[in-house]
Amino acid sequence: MQEANNHTAKRGTFSSGFGVLAATLGSAVGLGNIWKFPYLTGANGGAGFLLIYLLATLVIGLPVMMAELAVGRQARSNPITALQKLAPKGQPWWLIGAAGMIAAFLILSFYSEVVAWVFAYVFKAIGGSILSNDPHVTEAAFNAMIGDPVQSLLWQWGVLIFIGGILLLGVTKGIEALAKKLMPLLFLLLLVLCAVSLSLDKASEGLAFLFNPDFSKITSSAILTAMGLAFFKLSLGMGAMLTYGSYFRDDQNIPMTTVRVMAADLCVSMLAGMAIFPAVFTFGFAPAAGPALVFITIPAVFSQIPMGQLLMVAFFVLAAIAATGAMLSLTEVPVVILHERLNIPRRRATMLTILSLALLGSTCALTNNVLANFKLFGLNMFDLYDFISSNVILPAGGILLAVFVGWVWGKEKFGHALSNQGKLNNPTVTRAAFFLLRYVSPVLTLLVMLKGLNLL
Repeated sequence: MQEANNHTAKRGTFSSGFGVLAATLGSAVGLGNIWKFPYLTGANGGAGFLLIYLLATLVIGLPVMMAELAVGRQARSNPITALQKLAPKGQPWWLIGAAGMIAAFLILSFYSEVVAWVFAYVFKAIGGSILSNDPHVTEAAFNAMIGDPVQSLLWQWGVLIFIGGILLLGVTKGIEALAKKLMPLLFLLLLVLCAVSLSLDKASEGLAFLFNPDFSKITSSAILTAMGLAFFKLSLGMGAMLTYGSYFRDDQNIPMTTVRVMAADLCVSMLAGMAIFPAVFTFGFAPAAGPALVFITIPAVFSQIPMGQLLMVAFFVLAAIAATGAMLSLTEVPVVILHERLNIPRRRATMLTILSLALLGSTCALTNNVLANFKLFGLNMFDLYDFISSNVILPAGGILLAVFVGWVWGKEKFGHALSNQGKLNNPTVTRAAFFLLRYVSPVLTLLVMLKGLNLL
């Protein structure tokens, strides 16, 4: 424990309030904001689904996020050591942190490959090779890329090296400095794309898809989907917020920060939907979810818009920015654990993490080519890592963290952490968050977990 304390004394921190917000928002915003959240909102009732999502965020996402950030800052340690410090002696709550590290590795293994596609498409968009109004042409280009094992591996490794290079600069000069530059750029690009998209002929149809309430689509499944989004979209249960919380300044207002991150994250998702779907409807494409929309439909859409190539470059740069922030927060989890738990110098811990991810991630990069016929439990490696992390480890980690704060750490210590040791007058927020953590968030997250496992 003495070694951990030495690391804690000299570990980095975020240097400003804006840096905290930008980095934390960068963790929450990912590729899901660009296509998945807008699509699910439109497909599950529009404004009605959005309202359910907001309510779910208030009772699941925000309390758990406050808990992770508070625990991280209070302990000033990596996720494993933090829970060891705060838990009663001998109780194995540190396993939550260990599970977060495993989840981070699994998520990064497949997510890095999707991010690799995005980075590849930035350059393809610049070269103009994917600018076609025929979806069959853009589909063939996408399939040719993911079907090539050399391209798949090289782009994935390139992304990992890029992320590793930022992390080598440290918390302040690397993560925070980049987030402070990228988050404003992300919003600027979104606003430009929105302005163009909303000027198109059938923009109203795209907006109706997103925002018109259709309560006939609000089923029990849609409600559970909204609850799951509220949990997963804020990067909870994977150790990222615990880690970033440990870099928070002592005077940072955690409840206010979580609300701002939630609001900004929702704003990014809505702006992305307003940028994409008016154009998709104007040119008669189906608003399908996933890679089909991002890598096949979007190039075909932009090819029919004035300055389409430039706007397509802007779109994929936007997606790359969103993906970078999420990858940084996830990769920082194993880096800081290796650094502080095993006393490995940060530079070496970063390189070891990147090499490990290149090895494990290669099984996902090769899923669509060399390992196309290799499956475990009926799933290819890409889908297997996604299933284990998203449906098992993350919700289980969220449930256990809520139980830890609500029943073990306790109301008094949680209140001291949220009030900055009594310097903030926020007893109502503390009481509400604690009640939700103790009685509501674990139950609702369990329902999400059971749905993900097809047990509900």
